[in-house]
Amino acid sequence: MHSINTSVSFHSRPNSGLLFSVDNSKKLSGNYMDYLCFRTFCCKGPPPPRPEYDVVCIGLTGSGKTSLLSRLCSEATDNIVPTTGFSIKAVPFQNAILNVKELGGADSIKKYWSRYYQGSQGVVFVLDSASSEEDLEVARTELHSALQHPQLCTLPFLILANHQDKPAARSVQEIKKYFELEPLARGKSWILEGSTVDNMDVVKESFGQLIHLLEEKDQDTGRI
Repeated sequence: MHSINTSVSFHSRPNSGLLFSVDNSKKLSGNYMDYLCFRTFCCKGPPPPRPEYDVVCIGLTGSGKTSLLSRLCSEATDNIVPTTGFSIKAVPFQNAILNVKELGGADSIKKYWSRYYQGSQGVVFVLDSASSEEDLEVARTELHSALQHPQLCTLPFLILANHQDKPAARSVQEIKKYFELEPLARGKSWILEGSTVDNMDVVKESFGQLIHLLEEKDQDTGRI
């Protein structure tokens, strides 16, 4: 392949578009290859826009929702405080952007979660796999409620058993059994994965699986 050199020059002329002249010492085919090379590397234009999906993120206070989302956005996590009300983050991935609406997990806020479900295309539920039995039971109840809610029951779910690095953490299989996910979520699109802020590669892979489910649902909707 020929390199681009002064044998191909570009001129603009009023009302006549783009022209290129050919050095008589070069063959026309060589200059054409130069032109194609120039077009390929210099004139590709902007990349196609990534699809965006609106996702709601829920879980009890202390489950680690804010820390995970902040790390995904490359934000500092030194002064993380529990979310009061809700916050929205645009979380970029290679093949999509997730607009994540994180809802606070305090008792005073949980009762209002359903007011923010409308328009969601997917759900992220974060639980503390090292929490007390009492808190784990509350998380189980909230997840069951979300899986059966009319505005969420048909959406893809990503369930993160967070804090897997803590000594008291239950394994993913233990969480799966305790939360009775097999019978409850049968026929639904869901993913259960372990997570920790110390291994964000795994977290990104889990979100990548969620994006795949969102894309599949998009395609299925397009066929209807």
